[in-house]
Amino acid sequence: MYRLDLKIRLHNGADIAIGPGKADLLDAIAREGSISAAARSLGMSYRRAWLLVETMNRSFKEPLVTTLAGGKHGGGTQLTAMGEQVLQRYRQLCAQALAAVQDDLDDLGDLLAPPVSPTP
Repeated sequence: MYRLDLKIRLHNGADIAIGPGKADLLDAIAREGSISAAARSLGMSYRRAWLLVETMNRSFKEPLVTTLAGGKHGGGTQLTAMGEQVLQRYRQLCAQALAAVQDDLDDLGDLLAPPVSPTP
């Protein structure tokens, strides 16, 4: 059995504006409602997640993630309309890229030898 990993990254200068890991982080923020919970769900540190959010926010014309002030029900983090749009377009681009190479991938996959089991 074979698997293809396409890793599409959009660069803005020296920064990666969006890529697979950042898209996963945006998904987790949308789901969890906080950067810290999103980071935990992905097995990364809060600091790493925060740095990725900062990079994304400065890479686009508008921030992708915004924090909500605390209060009676606490604060939180959410995707902005721009964040939702970027995430949706990125996921769509990845799906289109995979679909575009599927026939060639199947042909190449037919040439693979069976997987080798690791020796103890």
